[in-house]
Amino acid sequence: MKEKIKIKKGDKVFVLKGKDRGKSGKVIKVMPSGNRLVVEGLNLLRKNIRAKRQGEKGQIVDVPAAVSAANVLLACSSCSKPVRVGYRLKGTSKERYCKKCKATI
Repeated sequence: MKEKIKIKKGDKVFVLKGKDRGKSGKVIKVMPSGNRLVVEGLNLLRKNIRAKRQGEKGQIVDVPAAVSAANVLLACSSCSKPVRVGYRLKGTSKERYCKKCKATI
């Protein structure tokens, strides 16, 4: 059973596992079908870029790769700690909140 990703594009996240453990960054892209997301400046892979014109040099570029959503936690904007996310109803809309300080994210 797939769990819904509670992290959205533009959120700040902390990495819990992997080579970038302890670092944080902004989410660039969310891929809910694979339960993965791309974080700016983390999990970088080196990619070789060909020269586009004659006489131009090729380059090696660092490109961020996808990380599993299970290996990151959302950073709360008010308490600035890695936190779990909850949902609550506010009138007719649904809002995300920090499970530690109960503040709206």
